[in-house]
Amino acid sequence: APPRASNGSREGAAGTWLRTRLAPGEVIAAQSGAFERDPQESSTTDEELSRAGSPGSRGGSSTTPDYGEKRLPQALIIGVKKGGTRALLEAIRAHPDVRAVGTEPHFFDRNYEKGLEWYRNVMPKTLEGQITMEKTPSYFVTSEAPRRIHSMAKDTKLIVVVRNPVTRAISDYTQTLSKKPEIPTFEVLAFKNRTLGLIDASWSAIRIGIYALHLENWLQYFPLSQILFVSGERLITDPAGEMAKVQDFLGLKRIVTEKHFYFNKTKGFPCLKKPEDSSAPRCLGKSKGRTHPKIDPDVIHRLRKFYKPFNVMFYQMTGQDFQWEQEESDK
Repeated sequence: APPRASNGSREGAAGTWLRTRLAPGEVIAAQSGAFERDPQESSTTDEELSRAGSPGSRGGSSTTPDYGEKRLPQALIIGVKKGGTRALLEAIRAHPDVRAVGTEPHFFDRNYEKGLEWYRNVMPKTLEGQITMEKTPSYFVTSEAPRRIHSMAKDTKLIVVVRNPVTRAISDYTQTLSKKPEIPTFEVLAFKNRTLGLIDASWSAIRIGIYALHLENWLQYFPLSQILFVSGERLITDPAGEMAKVQDFLGLKRIVTEKHFYFNKTKGFPCLKKPEDSSAPRCLGKSKGRTHPKIDPDVIHRLRKFYKPFNVMFYQMTGQDFQWEQEESDK
């Protein structure tokens, strides 16, 4: 990993700009607030959270029994948006020793002022030995989230699902486009100056994929040993293999295996099934696996060049090579 500076931060090829902190409480600035304020896919409404946190509720998990107690989560899926967090959450919920709230609480970015008791009430009830989890992908890019989570419990385990940032940006745009067809083209939004090839890193769809920038913030509070990086690509090509790593990281017996998955050719990704084939398979909703719009190959090329140094930094910081450059050269 890059050497630590005397102030504890990590220095790297990105230099001063990469060390720039987001403003307190800032979740990633958008280029045009009009359409970027659109909530995360499957984001939770206040009404849903109010129901989840009400007395006698099941905390958003249909499998949670009415006995046990509500606990603050010991593990969090903190990102990234359009990386595969929903697929990971659904897969880990198949484990009998995991109870996870199905909605996104957004506690550490949007609802922090409501307090830890509110957050605890949103969680499902668990028995001794079971792990409580939640996932909110925007935590990874929220500057205040690492400090807030650390103050809740410094031994919290963190899971980040990462994906080739170019593909992730296009997927992010595709999601927004499906809800707001009138927005400008991807090519227009991606550049500050198309002629000069200047990428607009202030656009959230681009900025989220600068993983090294965001990870630097988390490493001020958490050691790498408490953060697991899951490959969004391998979650599709080898879901059982990635889930084995997740279960090991959480200290769980490897119960979610290849028997739990089958490949859905229509959607183009794996779906969950019960190993005994006793119920219908569970596939992610129609909002997942959308067809991406065709993007100008020159724009793709420029984005790859933009992300490459940040990807290399991310590989160095994590000690993992996600092979995104190799993946692109194979195309």
